[in-house]
Amino acid sequence: MYVCNCFGVTEAQVKKHAEDGACTPRQIASACKAGTDCGSCVRRIQALLGRGACPRRELADQGEPVLTELDEAA
Repeated sequence: MYVCNCFGVTEAQVKKHAEDGACTPRQIASACKAGTDCGSCVRRIQALLGRGACPRRELADQGEPVLTELDEAA
């Protein structure tokens, strides 16, 4: 099922990015552009992420880097 029609991003893709460390809609947007055009999918992305859905949420809450692989590639 599509979450972001503007960029063709699916629910599965958002969940995969969350598993890889994207804990916020902004981090999802950085990973796949979802939510950066019309913005109508941002609430759906927030719902998919949920409060406890991010496996690296604890690190983010402590101010630790959660996207180190992406940071090193940049």
